Amino acid sequence: MQFIARVVQLALFSAAILLGSVVTVQAQELKFFTIGTGGTAFTYYPIGGVIANAISKPPGSRECDQGGSCGVDGLIASAVSSRGSVDNVNAIISGLRNSGFAQSDVAYWAYTGTGTMEGKEPATDLRTIAALFEEHMHLVTLADSDIASVSDLKGKRVSLDEPGSGVYVDAKLVIESYGLTVDDLTPEALKGNAAAEALRNGKIDAFFVVTGYPTGGIVELAAAADIKLVPIVGEGAESLIEQYNFFAASSIPAGTYEGVDETPTISVGAQWFTNANEDEELIYNITQALWNEKSRKLLDDGHAKGKSITADTALTGVGVPLHPGAERFYREAGILK
Repeated sequence: MQFIARVVQLALFSAAILLGSVVTVQAQELKFFTIGTGGTAFTYYPIGGVIANAISKPPGSRECDQGGSCGVDGLIASAVSSRGSVDNVNAIISGLRNSGFAQSDVAYWAYTGTGTMEGKEPATDLRTIAALFEEHMHLVTLADSDIASVSDLKGKRVSLDEPGSGVYVDAKLVIESYGLTVDDLTPEALKGNAAAEALRNGKIDAFFVVTGYPTGGIVELAAAADIKLVPIVGEGAESLIEQYNFFAASSIPAGTYEGVDETPTISVGAQWFTNANEDEELIYNITQALWNEKSRKLLDDGHAKGKSITADTALTGVGVPLHPGAERFYREAGILK
């Protein structure tokens, strides 16, 4: 009888522990948070994964000061592949995604209903969490191609990426700044690895990408074929920068891609956005977790572009209002005066 009583006692004890664990998990109010990124071959997607890891803290995680996660209690964030900037903005406004990355120009035009978004209803619920890193326009072709400038794209087969991407928007602007239109090309809507593979196989002559360098899809392409980047300079680039203050003159360093020299081009900021209706406390905690000093190692080691994601530049080029939760964090941290 004593043995049976002991077994029952142990069973009740185990059940109590299990029940306590369930109560603890429930008390943490498990939350899911999506981050719309871009194609898996380019920079948005891996950076999204790094940030999702930094802000997550699933139930049962070790505490931050014990070498565990420094994310938001009970939060599970995930990076979601998407068509890019325009797609992410639309998904945020519609409630399909909690947040997403977008080029600063695309986001501002969407928020104000101006520029390339003129005539569309302004996305007035769009809010900024942070400016992340600089993105560069890549115009990629084979090394033996006769394409030496944007003007040489006339009559060529060129991938502008998919409609719904920031690349598509900016590629059209670049082409137009050099006196061409889409009708002067044979346009294709290929994304990521599909564009790289088509170029390698001779199915297209060039493709545009707006991304942080180095980007995996082009790194792999350069390892498999001789390529070059076409400079985006001269009057066309200058007029674009003058007309749209989001763009800046920049360059992609030599050796970023195997066998490719330094290439002058234009750049634009990549930023992280959410909806104004997202909970203020949640966004405050997410912003705090992103800039936790222990998240620094995740950013530095997670991707080559991660090193340039810093709190010092978190508000650089921000043209869409901050989410109240993010704004509160930046004021408390002394970043926003």
